[in-house]
Amino acid sequence: MPELPEVEQYRRLLVEHALRRRIASVGADDAWYLKRGLDGDQARRLLTGTSLVGARRRGKLLLVDTDGPVPVVGLRFGMSGRLLVDGRSAIERLLYSPAQTVGKWDRFVLRFEDGGDLRMQDPRRLGGVELDPDESRLGPDALEATLADMRAALAGATVALKARLLDQSKLAGVGNLVADELLWRTGLSPLRPAGGLDTGEVRRLHRGLHATLGLLIRRGGSHTGDLMPARRPGGRCPADGAELCRSTVGGRTSWWCPQHQE
Repeated sequence: MPELPEVEQYRRLLVEHALRRRIASVGADDAWYLKRGLDGDQARRLLTGTSLVGARRRGKLLLVDTDGPVPVVGLRFGMSGRLLVDGRSAIERLLYSPAQTVGKWDRFVLRFEDGGDLRMQDPRRLGGVELDPDESRLGPDALEATLADMRAALAGATVALKARLLDQSKLAGVGNLVADELLWRTGLSPLRPAGGLDTGEVRRLHRGLHATLGLLIRRGGSHTGDLMPARRPGGRCPADGAELCRSTVGGRTSWWCPQHQE
């Protein structure tokens, strides 16, 4: 599933291979995939003849700057969205999505004048494309969040800690796998009330967030954490050997160690 580490790899792929190439045509025939009133004719009219000039990321939202009348195109990848440029993928494996690339899964295509293209493939159709996305709906980017941002995200919250970490309006970019890996590494239970962490625990969580995201980006995806192989019935903590607990937190399946996560 694309979380922040995957979308960061998509951003880097765009920067390296898709910028400054003029768009000759746009494939946008899946009306469901076009959001906030966008339709295929509008996408073709506004993007054909323009070039992509920059790529940014806020959480799991990829923001592509253009030199045309619509300055920003927002790409959301949902549970199974994959970005390809000239047939090249930024990541080798996307968890919970088929490894192969199939043309019928193309949801949005920018074809460049030089013959190459950019494709969003999404078997489950849970992502989307929009023009000028409202970034104000998102909290600070998790990779750039300051200690003050972390304090603000947790302050006064009675919901479970993991649920607050998954709230994109408070902290943008943390998904299910990243949250479990982060809390396992920092020794914090996902069930703790988010606002109940003391000063030292908030600092530990903040340091752990940056360290965990950096590691997963270097390794190539949110599924590459040390906890990942044990996220199954009967799985044992890689740190102390205790059998992991399975809980539902924030509507997501969570795996955690009852021995060292407090």
